Amino acid sequence: MDQAYGRDNGGYNGGYNGGYRSNPRPYNPQAYEQRRYTGMQYQVGQGNIAVVSPSGTYDNMVHHDRNQQFNQAPPEYSEEGEDSTFSDPAIRRGFIRKVYLTLMIQLLMTVGIICAFIYWDTLSQWTRATYWFTYTMMGAQIVFIVALSCCDNLRRRVPLNFIALGLFTIVEGMMLGSLSVYFDAKAVLWAIGATAFVSFALSLFAMQSKWDFTMGSGCLWAFAWTLISFGMLCAILRSQYLYITYACLGTLLFSLYLVFDTQLILGGKHRKNEVSPEEYVFAALNLYLDIVLMFLFLLRIIGLSR
Repeated sequence: MDQAYGRDNGGYNGGYNGGYRSNPRPYNPQAYEQRRYTGMQYQVGQGNIAVVSPSGTYDNMVHHDRNQQFNQAPPEYSEEGEDSTFSDPAIRRGFIRKVYLTLMIQLLMTVGIICAFIYWDTLSQWTRATYWFTYTMMGAQIVFIVALSCCDNLRRRVPLNFIALGLFTIVEGMMLGSLSVYFDAKAVLWAIGATAFVSFALSLFAMQSKWDFTMGSGCLWAFAWTLISFGMLCAILRSQYLYITYACLGTLLFSLYLVFDTQLILGGKHRKNEVSPEEYVFAALNLYLDIVLMFLFLLRIIGLSR
């Protein structure tokens, strides 16, 4: 019986050669590939019972995963995965919280500096007598704005970004204070209250609205340059009604910019564009400038109307 098994199966995987087992046959993957099986019939015991295996197509179950591995296409790479971190609600909430906390601190510092200029008589008189102080603060704030807007390492590196933003807030507050001394204290307080109310209302509108203002950056840019040209015309004509119209248009422009920047910060499925989570300092700077410029135009309207 062993001899018969050896003849049928190659003598125990190739048989014995001089009492030693010979090397097994090399593996041939084609021998295990999918092929047609013609079936088989064999007798069981001494009775009339026969077992018949039906013919059909049988896969190679041993190497099925191996073939499937090489037949599958590689996974597709999506470039959106790199920017998908902002879609995480937890990351977005932390980003928004950080931006508005920074903005609140900036606004409180600015209001405190303005109140010091308008209620401290010695400082107010010195500011009126020293005309170069206002222009110096204007130049310094432009330098800070350009640095924070153009230098990624400055606005993303902690604590350097907070130091630069704090210095900018102090400079901006002193510039606003030096301008506020030329208006009545009540007018300044009315302008602060109106700015706070309008900013809060516009922020709520930007959060709840499904209108996407982030797509209108080009229109806002064209509106801004039109306003600059109209301001030059007002400087030439010197009409109070033109000044009031110019101030109203400026308030409208930076109200739209406040909605635009708020939606950039909030992001979401209804927004085409959004700010990166790493740009919380730049986002706070944009909102702060929108509110400050709105305050200046409202102060101009109130001052001209009194």
